[in-house]
Amino acid sequence: MTDPYAIQPSELDQLPDRDPEETAEWQASLDAVTKAAGPHRAAYLMRRTLERAEGNGLALPKLLETDYVNTIPTAAEPSAPGDEALERRITAWNRWNAAAMVTRGAKHGVGGHIATFASAAWLYETGFNHFFKGKEADGSGDQLYIQGHASPGIYARAFLDGRLTEAHLDNFRQEAGGNGLPSYPHPRRLPWLWEFPTVSMGLGPLSAIYQARFNRYLTARSIKDVSESHVWAFLGDGEMDEPESTAALALASREGLDNLTFVINCNLQRLDGPVRANFKIVQELEAQFRGAGWNVIKSLWGNAWDELFQLDTTGALVRRLREVPDAQVQTYQTRGAAYIREDFFGKDPALVELAKLLSDDKILECFHLSRGGHEASKVYAAYKAAVEHKGGPTVILAQTVKGHTLGAGFASKNANHQMKKLSTDEFKQMRDLLELPIKDSDFVDGVVPYGHPGADSPEVRYLKERRAALGGPAPARRTHAIAPLPAAADKTFASFDKGSGTQNVATTMAFVRLVKDLVRDKETGKRWVPIVPDEARTFGMESLFPSLGIYSPKGQTYEPVDRDQLMYYKEAKNGQILNEGITEAGSMADFIAASTSYATHGEAMIPFYIFYSMFGWQRTADQMWQLGDQLGRGFLVGATAGRTTLTGEGLQHADGHSPVIAATNPAALSYDPAFAYEVAAIVRDGIRRMYGEAAPGEDSNVFYYLTVYNEPIPQPAKPAGLGIDEGIVKGLYRFNTAESAGLSPAANAARIQLLGSGTAIHWALKAQRLLAEEWGVAADVWSATSWTELRRDALDADAALLRGEERVPYVRQALQGAEGPVLAVSDYMRQVPDQIAQWVEQDYSSLGADGFGLSDTRDAARRYFGVDAESIVVAALAQLARRGEVKATAVKEARERYGL
Repeated sequence: MTDPYAIQPSELDQLPDRDPEETAEWQASLDAVTKAAGPHRAAYLMRRTLERAEGNGLALPKLLETDYVNTIPTAAEPSAPGDEALERRITAWNRWNAAAMVTRGAKHGVGGHIATFASAAWLYETGFNHFFKGKEADGSGDQLYIQGHASPGIYARAFLDGRLTEAHLDNFRQEAGGNGLPSYPHPRRLPWLWEFPTVSMGLGPLSAIYQARFNRYLTARSIKDVSESHVWAFLGDGEMDEPESTAALALASREGLDNLTFVINCNLQRLDGPVRANFKIVQELEAQFRGAGWNVIKSLWGNAWDELFQLDTTGALVRRLREVPDAQVQTYQTRGAAYIREDFFGKDPALVELAKLLSDDKILECFHLSRGGHEASKVYAAYKAAVEHKGGPTVILAQTVKGHTLGAGFASKNANHQMKKLSTDEFKQMRDLLELPIKDSDFVDGVVPYGHPGADSPEVRYLKERRAALGGPAPARRTHAIAPLPAAADKTFASFDKGSGTQNVATTMAFVRLVKDLVRDKETGKRWVPIVPDEARTFGMESLFPSLGIYSPKGQTYEPVDRDQLMYYKEAKNGQILNEGITEAGSMADFIAASTSYATHGEAMIPFYIFYSMFGWQRTADQMWQLGDQLGRGFLVGATAGRTTLTGEGLQHADGHSPVIAATNPAALSYDPAFAYEVAAIVRDGIRRMYGEAAPGEDSNVFYYLTVYNEPIPQPAKPAGLGIDEGIVKGLYRFNTAESAGLSPAANAARIQLLGSGTAIHWALKAQRLLAEEWGVAADVWSATSWTELRRDALDADAALLRGEERVPYVRQALQGAEGPVLAVSDYMRQVPDQIAQWVEQDYSSLGADGFGLSDTRDAARRYFGVDAESIVVAALAQLARRGEVKATAVKEARERYGL
């Protein structure tokens, strides 16, 4: 009996079938092929049909996986230019010196990685000889994101081309004495060589995507034409498990970034074992990238496999390759021909017959040596196809063997990532395999020698000729002689000195208004790069939409719903704002690309990235370290800051700790300004230091972190007096005294110094009035714009004392002679103001918002944490009572009066 509720075939597609009879014929043909030739033949035909449809531009779902074979067949490979024999010699020298460097360093216990570069050597060498454009090429040259663990191979090549010496190699991972080489790519440690720090897993691929995107942004805005620059990111297949590695794949495809190529070294191993022991990482990555819209090129097998594929008349070999899990492929690498015959070929009668046609040597050549990532012709074909592909990014999945050429003790062994040295005998075996002219007598006292063919050797001449043709050495970082940017007009900043009168203005709004004025500057306005993660309206930035435009490579292909409004949503091909959607990681990657443009492209850009402060250092602090490592410059702005200022959001948005995390980063200058004029003074000084004339001894390679608040309060005028601007920048100045505040304390009144930062200064000012009017205590109020900079200055003073130099910390100078104890308060955990405690000569105490946040009104939250004005009064009285300067009963009386 037919089930009346069963879905009939014609109902499986919502679209009507205009010719059911023709559809049935197609289905019958497929059934016939399946019956006559088997399901594998039918599947083969379907895949080829889908590939033809895709090639003809038919609107069909993409085929996410292809067979486990090379995308580019041997017959279609282009002829590689150059001298492959010389390139092979160069690669051999690089392999040797990379292994020698790490092995020699192991004697000092510093470690290093050998196996990664051994697997990827041809991936780099082919690029250096034929593809990677140097800094003297058109535009800015190419940008290279080198896999961190492959750095010994890059150092080895720089040694061959004369940029490094044996002394450098012997100081691998030994930097304290100078002349050392950092473990991994690090611009701050080796700024003439490395452009991008990449060893923090996952950040390299994410940053590469946004770097390619920022290159397009610069060109679209007519800042600099870098359309000839290509971004290459070298990654490990294990690294692709990091969520950041694949977080922005859709962006790269959506914006058609054909100036971007990922090269994933698929050696099938991560640190502890196989990347996908029971599965196939290459197929998984192919599906992931194809699904995201990338062009995928697989380079899996070397030329030795051609014979096997020709003999595979039934498709059994391709089926078997598709089903063997990665961990078993590794096992084949370590087993003999008999095992491979039984385990690989013995599973299918057709493969048993095929194997009879193969010698043991042929089987071992295929399964032990012949991989697409180890053969120059395969790598060249993949790279050429990648750079010629238009309309979207390309990923190359290159299969290699981890530990290739290092001997049977290394190749594909699970532990090879932790193996730091080769024995003398293993080096001699490697020498013989690579055919290097190194004698046994060169091994003195068991120390492996470095090898160099000579500055005038054919290898070195060829290497330098190829690099000259491509625009100079690579990798390389250039510190361009950029003229300081002209300062913005004084009136832009001075306008904030007057205050806001009776108008309530949050410091977030003050910062946005300042930026609006700065982007109008004729000289530098175009160099500002506003970055925001889908929160522009939260921060009052929507007024910038129509005037600056939001960058989009497609412009605006629709009529915005709010087009009839003054502040409508405007996208433009030359838009200035980078609005990334809900991705703090993507926004930070934007910021890094923009903040390092002065070096990457020789164009100084001034990025500011404004975000919920809770979602900055807590969520993307690793990228902020990357920013410091890369010598980035710009302004990070933690808006809606503080634990009690953003009401109603509770734990998720209550930032009580971002200044603590920021303080750990030596490149971050962290400020918590209270007033609009402080924001203006800090930004002005930051522009001078990072983009103008830095003072002697100042480091320009810093970035600023400003916390700003969404609490609208009347902004006061800047106090009169000398040293206010200096105090704002250095971190502390006296905002007022009890007398200047008009509180008229008695001549013998007890006195206390109240230090407040950010929004907390307003509670301190109210407490100042309560102390005077209700308790007869005189309080002076200080604005602590940066607890962190005060601490750093004090640490420098301590270090100077150890050198025999006499220097008094600024915080001690500023507070010198201030009467009474000091009470510090902020909207952050007490750890923030306590940074300066040991350098304050007066009795010191602090208040802060420690613990988890909570949802309530601002007043209730401040009372809960004990940081409101009344709590400050009680804490001040308690501090004075301990000194005998007020009656002890005053503390109890105050608690009762204020309901604490």
